[in-house]
Amino acid sequence: MTSVLQNVAIDCANAYELALFWSKVTGRPLHPDDKPGDRETEVLLAEGPVLYFNEVPEPKTVKNRLHLCLRPDTSRDEEVERLLGLGATFVGDHRNPDGTGWAILADPEGNEFCVLRGESERA
Repeated sequence: MTSVLQNVAIDCANAYELALFWSKVTGRPLHPDDKPGDRETEVLLAEGPVLYFNEVPEPKTVKNRLHLCLRPDTSRDEEVERLLGLGATFVGDHRNPDGTGWAILADPEGNEFCVLRGESERA
């Protein structure tokens, strides 16, 4: 017997607004039934599980133990700039002079995620 990964759940203070941010990040739509004020929302990814946002009463207080890693279809640095323009904040720089490494950003509620090199940069 096995289990199938249904979703990646993200606790948050405002499910709809955070789902909108991640919808812009991924270029994928919200569930068609989601609307402002919903306490649970989903971003429907092209493949794999959905991103599920669930409102909780407590704020984020420490570093994530689980995080998302994004591989952009552009360069890593171009994607970092785009995401900063969407409302992300820069957390840490693990980019190396030889072009390897990643950047750590946080979404509008402080959840950290990594931006990896794009496919063309890895070739």
